[in-house]
Amino acid sequence: MEIKNALLIVLPILTATLSSYLTYYFTIKSRKREAINKFKEEKYSNLIIALQGFVGSTALADTKIKFFEEQYKSWLYSSDEVIKSINDLIKLLIKEEGNTPNPELGREMIGTIILKMRRDLLGKTNLTYKDFRYIDVVDRSKSKK
Repeated sequence: MEIKNALLIVLPILTATLSSYLTYYFTIKSRKREAINKFKEEKYSNLIIALQGFVGSTALADTKIKFFEEQYKSWLYSSDEVIKSINDLIKLLIKEEGNTPNPELGREMIGTIILKMRRDLLGKTNLTYKDFRYIDVVDRSKSKK
């Protein structure tokens, strides 16, 4: 009878302690994952903006330099798939030896990079690289001067 009474006192205390620890552990883990995703989202958005330097008439040397600065940093946080797809784009640029690569192939590679970033952040997606549409914005007021 004494063991039963002791268990009635000790078991709820152990259960409360264990559940408190588990709640704390999973809360910390969730917050850490959220912080990492927020950091990656910010860094990936910088890379996406800099990718404009490789497509269409907005391709500028300054934007390419910015991209390569961001790309070097991306080795610290990007998934393997993102790094490999960026490396594929760089291989294409090296192969073209400074010439403008085939625009369709370039758009495919950039769409693939963005898709890999999306998968890294969201996990699963039904989109393909073809779903990413790059729109070249030209300031016509400057062209008329």
